[in-house]
Amino acid sequence: MLSKNKIKQIQSLNRKKIRDESGLFLVEGNKMVEESLRSGFIIETLICTSEFIQAHPEIRMRAQEIIETDSELIHKASLLQNPQDSLAIVRMPDTTNPTENFENELILALDFIQDPGNLGTILRIADWFGIHNVICSENTVDVYNPKVVQASMGAIFRVKTKYTQLDDFLNRAKDSGIPVYGTFLEGENIYSEKLTRNGILILGNEGNGISESAAKFVTQKLFIPSFSSEPNQPESLNVAIAAAICCSEFRRR
Repeated sequence: MLSKNKIKQIQSLNRKKIRDESGLFLVEGNKMVEESLRSGFIIETLICTSEFIQAHPEIRMRAQEIIETDSELIHKASLLQNPQDSLAIVRMPDTTNPTENFENELILALDFIQDPGNLGTILRIADWFGIHNVICSENTVDVYNPKVVQASMGAIFRVKTKYTQLDDFLNRAKDSGIPVYGTFLEGENIYSEKLTRNGILILGNEGNGISESAAKFVTQKLFIPSFSSEPNQPESLNVAIAAAICCSEFRRR
């Protein structure tokens, strides 16, 4: 049975402080829980209906604790408006000593991304285009925010994320001769520029773009042109849409 204390623990994971202190985050929705079961992440607790257990016999081997309950109690514990048959408490992976050997791959560097939906979508884009590492500035929204987890559609289990002092990271990359790209209004047309297979692509804040402190490390400025014929053209693209366009151009070359 799902106890009041366990419900309290589940709902407390909506707060970053609690996630950081416990090293745990919340995964909701059947598809997302299935993704967590297929991942290498440690499933501390799985809360689900008997029907979900019957459909997924492998959970006996994957979850450290299984709490069988009914839909009504899952709805009571859930942070979603339309909960399903399962939710999971998952342990964050250890990222204290991640590799930074990025010379031969394309990675994304996020400069103060604030919207959880944007971060989750960017992870999903990275996953689609085979980008394995995303570096986040320390003021970027928490990747384990439940809204980010939901928006990632499972990419959070496949794309590695690291939070760091972004300027230091970009400085090390530039010193190592790694190309650093960023999108700017005064940049060169991305559709005609020569792009490398490796490098770092900076994605800037939703309202202010790439910060001045990060921009000074950019070695090649790119611009995504508008093809609108309207007199009042849009001023900018959503950062996640811009990420998808840029990743597509890098991968098709």
